[in-house]
Amino acid sequence: MGLLDKWKMRELRARAKRRLGASTGNRTLAAEGRTEEAEARLLQTEDQIKQTAREIRAKYARS
Repeated sequence: MGLLDKWKMRELRARAKRRLGASTGNRTLAAEGRTEEAEARLLQTEDQIKQTAREIRAKYARS
């Protein structure tokens, strides 16, 4: 399982938590789910930026 897959699973888990909180009326659980979902998306974006930077460095590196 790659790192991006880990973040996807984390986002899915947070989304389920948010939906469970919303359906049961538990505002605290829903808020935690939203926070964790945003954090997972942020981590995915960070990983994508790092990957792009590595690709650019490899492409334009001086030999």
